[in-house]
Amino acid sequence: MSTLSSQTHTAPTSVETFIPVCEPVLDGREREYVLDCIDGNWVSSLGKYIRKFEHAFADHCGTEFGLACSSGTAALHLALEALGIGPGDEVLIPSFTLIVSANTVCMTGATPVPVDVERDTWCIDPQEIEKHITPRTKAIMPVHMYGHPADMEAINYIAKRCGLRVIEDCAQAHGAKVRDRRVGGIGDVGAFSFYGNKMITTGEGGMVVTSDPEIAERVELLRNQAFEKERFVHRAVGFNYRMTNIQAAIGLAQCEKLADKVARKIEIADTYRELLIDCDDLQLPVCRSWASNVYWMFGVVLNTSFGRRGAEVREMLAQRGIETRSFFVPMNRQPVYQGTSDRWPDLRGHFPVSERLSEYGFYLPSGLSLTREQQEYVVSNLLECRA
Repeated sequence: MSTLSSQTHTAPTSVETFIPVCEPVLDGREREYVLDCIDGNWVSSLGKYIRKFEHAFADHCGTEFGLACSSGTAALHLALEALGIGPGDEVLIPSFTLIVSANTVCMTGATPVPVDVERDTWCIDPQEIEKHITPRTKAIMPVHMYGHPADMEAINYIAKRCGLRVIEDCAQAHGAKVRDRRVGGIGDVGAFSFYGNKMITTGEGGMVVTSDPEIAERVELLRNQAFEKERFVHRAVGFNYRMTNIQAAIGLAQCEKLADKVARKIEIADTYRELLIDCDDLQLPVCRSWASNVYWMFGVVLNTSFGRRGAEVREMLAQRGIETRSFFVPMNRQPVYQGTSDRWPDLRGHFPVSERLSEYGFYLPSGLSLTREQQEYVVSNLLECRA
């Protein structure tokens, strides 16, 4: 099975061992459902598996509606558009996030406004949010980082008091909870990704979830070129963001085993924590008392005492056959958002927590098929990289 990678990595040169950072696991009824699509000739964006997957995933999130789409990026864009976000508006996003957060806001014509993150959860810091609210602010878009949910109770409190909408970016946190509520169903609308390295996958794909019928109706319209009953007469600009029946068939099979996948991710995290219990040179993922962390990826941040930066350690591990992935580059350091173009906003600023995470953080192999023996090999080599 091929390793999925969104970044280049240095291939191991001195050992035969190779431990991928993540890989998909298709261990349910995926083949059965896909063959059913093919046998029935329903392979495009119509077919029974679309609705089945949407209903199953919405039920998992505790929402009234689930609307499948072509990617997590599409899901975020649809959520923003459905809320009427547009030119002149501002949307607060974490500074430490995948660039998709900023990009999708820009796609609506609005302006993303970065906010620094918490030192322990790596999620948007509620104490920093209010410092960035202006009369133009229309929404907050927290990201549930690497499987740990953002502090949604605090975020919702601020949003309600200030009249803002809340869009949850749940791309990395399928199954995570804030107290007894699953992410996606806590804000006004949630967006998920089903890319190949996510908790469950459709290869490429996404889902918008909400309990607001007006948002759901708008998303359903916009994802399909804004087609209405009078076909080829359009009252809105829509998008081709549909999911295929084949993708939904895979997604349904994956969704049926989501609880098992979450349990396995937690088991992997527990093993890493056990193996690293005596290492004071690393900051490990946390789980706040009110949260359920699903540990989509097990990240570490090098303390000063480790004696090396993240890029150097990652290169050393790659030479030993261990694939890792760097943490995100914060929005204020993205070349496209450095004020060099009239088209894109200038997001430069000082975000000390995000900058440190980017420089010293990375995540270890965290795939569902990872063995304890592989984890022991990863940890022993990681500790040998200390200066």
